[in-house]
Amino acid sequence: MTHGLGATDDPSASGDPWLAQAQILVVDDEPGMRNFLLRTLAPRCARVEAVGDTVAAGRLLETSRFDLIILDNILGGRTGLAWLADLRRDGLFTDVILITAFADLETAIEALRAGAADFVLKPFRTKQILNAVVRCLDRAALRRENFVLRRQFGTVAQSQAVDRIVGTSPQMVRTRDLVVRAAATRSTVLITGESGTAKEITARALHEQSLFADRPFVPVNCGAIAADIIESELFGHVKGAFTSAASSREGLFFYAQGGTLFLDEIAELPLPMQAKLLRVIEDRKVRPVGSDREIPIDVRLVAATNADLAARVAAGQFRADLFYRLDVVRIHLPPLRERVEDIEPLARMFMDQLSVQLGLPPLPISSSVLQRFEAYPWPGNARELRNRIERALILGTFGEPGSGAPAEQRTDDLAEVEKRHILRVLAASDGNRAEAARRLGVSRKTLDRKCADWNAEPAADL
Repeated sequence: MTHGLGATDDPSASGDPWLAQAQILVVDDEPGMRNFLLRTLAPRCARVEAVGDTVAAGRLLETSRFDLIILDNILGGRTGLAWLADLRRDGLFTDVILITAFADLETAIEALRAGAADFVLKPFRTKQILNAVVRCLDRAALRRENFVLRRQFGTVAQSQAVDRIVGTSPQMVRTRDLVVRAAATRSTVLITGESGTAKEITARALHEQSLFADRPFVPVNCGAIAADIIESELFGHVKGAFTSAASSREGLFFYAQGGTLFLDEIAELPLPMQAKLLRVIEDRKVRPVGSDREIPIDVRLVAATNADLAARVAAGQFRADLFYRLDVVRIHLPPLRERVEDIEPLARMFMDQLSVQLGLPPLPISSSVLQRFEAYPWPGNARELRNRIERALILGTFGEPGSGAPAEQRTDDLAEVEKRHILRVLAASDGNRAEAARRLGVSRKTLDRKCADWNAEPAADL
């Protein structure tokens, strides 16, 4: 039986976004319990399926993705714990709430060992099961969010991406229009452009403006993962799948469920993995390494490359069928030299952002500096311009683009550059070493030691 979203007046369930979006599978051989759980969950969830045995449940898991399974332990023919152990061995990582009327400490311990997320005793009230469901869904969402945040540490903040597609050139106006149009669909998108043209920022903007912006955005640099582990990284693996697989582990597709998986440097994907990725795109299922089970996925794919994929296809270095599967909607990001009018707004945006990050006062960007910038070809595109602004903030002056520091201040002495930067931050903090240390991201003791080495004046806050 399938039920859809409806209204609820239960205070324990109201306002939880994960419950409202949840797809839940109930496995219980008692018709009365199945009906009770359907009446309880169906008005509050996006989808609820209820079946009486593990065979029917297995068929559903082969074709559909579920956020949570509510599993009775005593089933006709086998226990729920035995089936749960099989699921985990096959690489299915969906959270499971085990329910049973016959429980003791040993059963509870076995449930935890088998991988159950919660354990609820029958008979239970509506509020008890709802609280358990909400608790599991929230915990799973938090786990995914923490994983994604750890991977994104040091990259562009998600909330900044839309605002960073900057420019008034016709090319960038078309790019923003394409992003809006593509974001309204779940079609696969291929982003092309030279290195430094903000492909990841564009992918994040696509995700932010989509209907599933509250779901994870998981970036993957295909060129940075060794060929022998990339399958495990993407699809996950089960315990014992290879020598170092001491336990089962979810893949990046799992963490991107319901959201966006961004495959950067897709041209670097090894040919054997290209074939497996093509299968995933066609079947919408992944097979963890070492598992016989295929797990349904609900993920929007965005790929990016600075290579000419058509040329790679002609050279036999990239699969033609995968190229056509990825190239549903293409967004090409033009190099900075082809949109000179965008240099000024980009430079001013970088100046505003970096001066705050570095704790330094912004430098004025004069017309003569802009003229030099606009005459320079910027082979590193927007990334090179950003680095140039950051260098200017640290050194206190602009040099010629591409030349590093100006001639009168150019130095190969890293210690001297560090000293100049720290003293500028200290001056911008009005001599307050505690504040300067906070802005620099170092300890107060480290800053005091460096100032002592340079014979700097003692700070007023000492």
